[in-house]
Amino acid sequence: MKIHIKYKNLVFLTALILSVQPAFSQTTIKLWPDGVPGSIPCADYFECSNPSQVDRVTDPELLVYLPADKPISGTGILICPGGAYRFLSWEHEGATIARWLNEQGITAFVLKYRLPSDKIMKNKSIGPLQDVQQAMRLIRSNVEKWDINPAKIGVMGFSAGGHLAATLSTLYNQKLYNASTISARPDFTILVYPLVSFDSTITHRESKLNLLGVNPDAATVLHFSADKQVSSETPPAFIVHAADDDCVPVKNSLLYFQALQEHKVSAEMHIYQKGGHGFGLRSTGPVAEWGKACLLWMKENGWWKLKNETK
Repeated sequence: MKIHIKYKNLVFLTALILSVQPAFSQTTIKLWPDGVPGSIPCADYFECSNPSQVDRVTDPELLVYLPADKPISGTGILICPGGAYRFLSWEHEGATIARWLNEQGITAFVLKYRLPSDKIMKNKSIGPLQDVQQAMRLIRSNVEKWDINPAKIGVMGFSAGGHLAATLSTLYNQKLYNASTISARPDFTILVYPLVSFDSTITHRESKLNLLGVNPDAATVLHFSADKQVSSETPPAFIVHAADDDCVPVKNSLLYFQALQEHKVSAEMHIYQKGGHGFGLRSTGPVAEWGKACLLWMKENGWWKLKNETK
């Protein structure tokens, strides 16, 4: 049976399709095309995912979101979704954030990083850090391709992804694989309700267990507590938290901010009275203003400006 569509209806349908096209383009790049370092083959361990959540990642990827209908700012941001090092909150703290950044003319990269597992990693505590280091090096090696200013590349992380972002910002020089000489240091850091410390009194126990195991020694706990690894070379940071966060205590952000201050590293912190944990880009309440504050911070520091903006 043939279906005939009148010309005017065809024009309408074409216009409708064009109107719902996303204001960005997306490509996917494998982090380790020549093999994942420190990996262990495991036939019964494979990625499970749906639009909102990803877990059991075995082949890490970098999803590149390029703005399609906004002037490119020259800024690039690597996004680390949270999920207690057990899963990735893919839509809420990944894809949604990337699309918002694209609306600001910012090139976004969502990292699908490996989640710690003894089944597929020789050392599960360094797997996510290997991935985020490699992602930053990959971005830096393609700045011309993606029209990015090499001095305007930041990292952003949420919850456990905030821990990964803070770990990259403090341990970017740690040699974890046969890496290129390209720097893995971000130019700036954005931490949203981040886990920072593995001190048992303020940490998120599930995240600590997933990354470090049941009984990590004191040296390992110290090494992966980002506030203890801050130096004068740590990138400037923008930090957001809610005082009533009952999942990751606000003291995590306070400690990181304090450490930055002690080492004379520029930082801005916003603590909201209410907001809980996992608010993302929530559209209601005072906590919804953090995105605007973050853009202003980036603009004041010279990391973000639309190309045709004069001020």
